[in-house]
Amino acid sequence: MAATAVENTGQKLKSIPRGRPKSGRVWKSEKQRKSAVIGVQPLHTSWKKKQQDRMEHKLMKVYERELKEEAKKKKEEKWKRIKERRKKKEDNEKKSEVVQVIKNTAKIKRMKKKQLRRIETR
Repeated sequence: MAATAVENTGQKLKSIPRGRPKSGRVWKSEKQRKSAVIGVQPLHTSWKKKQQDRMEHKLMKVYERELKEEAKKKKEEKWKRIKERRKKKEDNEKKSEVVQVIKNTAKIKRMKKKQLRRIETR
């Protein structure tokens, strides 16, 4: 009987809600001692644990590679769209230009350098 009473009081102590801190910073957790936080690390890890760690590491690498490839594809597609847009714009500009055709080729020989620089062949 006495043992159950102690257990009940222990449970009651654990279930008591923490009060509001004096500083008013309710989001802060209660501090623990360093000895309670850091557990003693075993000298050797078990084979299962090692295998599990290796598998997790492999899966992470695969996932990381997939993410990088996906990002690379998106970037390439974006560049492709930009190039297509530029080409289309350039073509449209060429179509809309007002052009004067030189029918008499002898005129080209009489032109000055400045005028020759403006001439474009199509």
